[in-house]
Amino acid sequence: MALQTLTETRSAVLDADHPAIVLEQVNLAFDEKVILRDVSFSLLPGHTKIILGASGSGKSTILKLILGLLKPDGGRIHVNGERVDTMSERELMAVRADLGMVFQEGALFDSLTVAENVGYKLYEETDLPLEEVRTRVEEVLGFVRLEEFIDRRPSELSGGQRRRVAIARAMAAKPGILLYDEATTGLDPITATTVDEEMVKLRDLEDVSSIIVTHQLRDAFFVAEHEAIRDRQGVRIERADAAKADEAEFIMLREGVIAFEGNAAELRASHDEYIRSFLS
Repeated sequence: MALQTLTETRSAVLDADHPAIVLEQVNLAFDEKVILRDVSFSLLPGHTKIILGASGSGKSTILKLILGLLKPDGGRIHVNGERVDTMSERELMAVRADLGMVFQEGALFDSLTVAENVGYKLYEETDLPLEEVRTRVEEVLGFVRLEEFIDRRPSELSGGQRRRVAIARAMAAKPGILLYDEATTGLDPITATTVDEEMVKLRDLEDVSSIIVTHQLRDAFFVAEHEAIRDRQGVRIERADAAKADEAEFIMLREGVIAFEGNAAELRASHDEYIRSFLS
């Protein structure tokens, strides 16, 4: 079953020209160690930003700042037009309602079934009747092609299936923005591709804005250069044309500083030594 279009469920819809996320000259340091320096970028609704960089370059820290889990030392962060870096924890709860997070290891509760994991936020943070939660859980598990595993435990699933359950859980509350933190790490290439396909489907079929943090170039380029198409035969993933591929933008971090920002073709064509070394 196709999910209800996200733009039909949000109380306020951002114009396509108004960014879903904006970072302006963001700085962060822990004691004497600089984590991020003058980081600025924006993410348009329905688009993808892919953040690359070596371990310790500050990639995952950006996600924590967007979620409000960390506060910057300087600069401004806006999510859906709201400045979040000055918000209290209570104020952040409303902003986080439109943010979904997929962690590196999936972070599922082993003691709960797949259905209970996916519906956890709906059970805990909404007053939806149990039958409506179950219906929504069935919807999102159908979207990630795992509806037959609804009553199993995470321990009964493969690594790739657990990551797809994590994606289903992140999208259950119909967020407009999804943040992926190394979502394919530790998976073999074939399994990782199944996770990449879900990211593509959410972007192209549900208009989800996404930031993907990864050091896996294979997955980064797959998401950037493929698109999801729904027709009478169902949903298929195809190689995107140049215009579509250009919509996915890459950021390369080097020791907390943006060393590159552009599309896949521009990244491949870069002559910067650091970038060439990373791509090799």
